[in-house]
Formats: sequence, structure tokens, C-alpha cells
Amino acid sequence: MSNKKLICVLGPTAIGKTSLGIALAKHFHTEIISADSRQFFKEMKIGTAVPSNEELRQAPHHFIQHLSIKDSYSVGQFEKDALAKLDKLFSQHNIVIAVGGSGLYVKALIDGLDDFPEVPKHIREKLNTTYKNEGLNPLKNKLLEVDPAYANKIELDNPHRLIRALEVFEASGKKFSSFLGKAKSNRKFDTITIGLTAEREIIYQRIEQRVDVMIAEGLLEEAKRLFPYRHLNALNTVGYKELFQHFSGECSLETAILEIKKNTRRFAKRQLTWFRNQQNIVWFDYATAHNQIINNTNKLLHSK
Repeated sequence: MSNKKLICVLGPTAIGKTSLGIALAKHFHTEIISADSRQFFKEMKIGTAVPSNEELRQAPHHFIQHLSIKDSYSVGQFEKDALAKLDKLFSQHNIVIAVGGSGLYVKALIDGLDDFPEVPKHIREKLNTTYKNEGLNPLKNKLLEVDPAYANKIELDNPHRLIRALEVFEASGKKFSSFLGKAKSNRKFDTITIGLTAEREIIYQRIEQRVDVMIAEGLLEEAKRLFPYRHLNALNTVGYKELFQHFSGECSLETAILEIKKNTRRFAKRQLTWFRNQQNIVWFDYATAHNQIINNTNKLLHSK
């Protein structure tokens, strides 16, 4: 048992993780690690609901808008960088807060990643060329053929995940799914995991309200600036890809906004499914007062 504690705040998008994370950081006089991969990129502010400047001033945050969409960055690199940052933070604090909506990045921080084989550069380049020249369908069909278990778990419209699964298969001759679920790295800290949730109708209502706020705050203009870079993997994400379709003449603005809301609801549903399959999460209703959650967190800390 370590005297260093990581308090991890999880939950679906638009549930209130940012404000709770700040409340915990202020109470414990500590700092926040962001494990939301969409918020890493400095060009994507409005569409990823990056904490406001006022929120960022209330508590030190790390891994917020520290990259460019042109940078290549992986969950494995995040694990290394975040652990190095935690080492420094734990030299100053006994408690650090992590806030995240990206399940894989949270898992990398808490448990470590599964041990995948090295992939030769030419395999990755070949798959990327296939995607560029022929689109997603050949990659989808190949993954459904060689690893249907993983194909049925993921969003098949995500080229990064398709290419990652296929490159591991081609490099090792083994299914990507066969490498999953084995990681459990020893950490120098204990983790307390807090989840925020609500009835699904409330989550969906909050999502729709957030999208409306994003549009009012200038998401359309932000997406227009990023349209020339739409081929980059960082921009293959909800809130941008739908507007890119509008700019390309594929749909009206009204339809694009409805698609953002629909796809964000689907994203939240996947988040909830992932989080609820994890163990040792202490769940709170989103409307629970921060003081009450802090009091319960103190009890959990003293029981560790």
C-alpha cells in the first residue's frame, strides 16, 4: 500500500467531470492530469469542451492542449509521459487528480497497456496506403475476417483502430484481441476511482445542450479553420467530421448538428458501457453536491 493516491474521476461526456476534478484538486491542494485524448490538441478547443481559462486558473492542469493535430501521439506515449509527470507531482503532493473520458487512456494510466509486438514501419505504411487509396471498406472486411471478436467491439469507422488491429495481426500472425486484457502493471500509487452518472435521458439532454453551446461559441468557425486538415486522425472525431461533411456539400448545417448530437449520444453510451465493465468504481449521481463526494472520498482515502 502506497501513501501516494491517484483520485480518478470518470464518466460520460457532459456529465460534470471537469468541475468535480477542480473541486477535488482545490480541496486537496493538488494538480490535475487530463486523460481525455480529445483535449490534447491545441487547435481543437470548442469542439472538445476544453476547460475554460477560468477553470484552468482554479487548479493546475496537465495534458490539456499540449499537442498539435499534426503531431503523432499514441496512448503508449501518453502512458510514459503521464507516469513521468506523476512522478514529479507525487514528489510535491500525496494526492493527484486524474480526469478522463477516454477509457483506454485511463486504463493506460491506472493499469498499464497490454504488451503488443513491435510493428515494422512498412506494414503500417502499407495499411495507410490502402486506407488512402481504397477507403475503409477493405480494412473493415479484413478485420472482420481475421479478428471478428475485436471487430464487433469497436467502431468500425475509426481508421486508427482498424489499422492498429491489422498491423498487429500482420506483424505477429496473432489476433489483436488475443493481446487484450493481460496488463496489470505495478504502480507506485494507489488509485481511487470515482464515477459520475445519470439517467440516460438526462445525459442525452446535457449532451444536446452542450452541442448547442458549442455552436453558439463558434464551433462552426473553428471547424472551418481545420477543414484543410480533415484527413488527420486527430480530426476524425465527433463534432468535426460531421461539419466537414457539411462543408463538403454532403449535408445541410441543420443535419450536421443533428448528427453531432446523435453521434455524441452514441459516444456517451460506449463510454458508459466501458466504465461499467471496470471494477472498483464508486459511482455518484451527477447532481450530488461536491462536498458530499469529497467527504466520501476522504473516507475512501482513509480506508486504503
